[in-house]
Amino acid sequence: MNTKTIAAAILITLGIVVLAYSGITFKTPGKPVDFLGLHIETTDSHFIPPAVGGIALVGGIALLVVRPKRA
Repeated sequence: MNTKTIAAAILITLGIVVLAYSGITFKTPGKPVDFLGLHIETTDSHFIPPAVGGIALVGGIALLVVRPKRA
């Protein structure tokens, strides 16, 4: 398998997962807040919409279908 095929397989897999779950939400650590002597940890929430999964799926399929031109 060459790198183009591997990249296509990864894009197709990620696209199907995002579409299956109707988008994916994940959290990352945010900036800590010090307020009146209290130390509060925060988190940032991120959402990957299903449209991004569809684009990844179409891009992966396109990578598999399109063949390079030979000179």
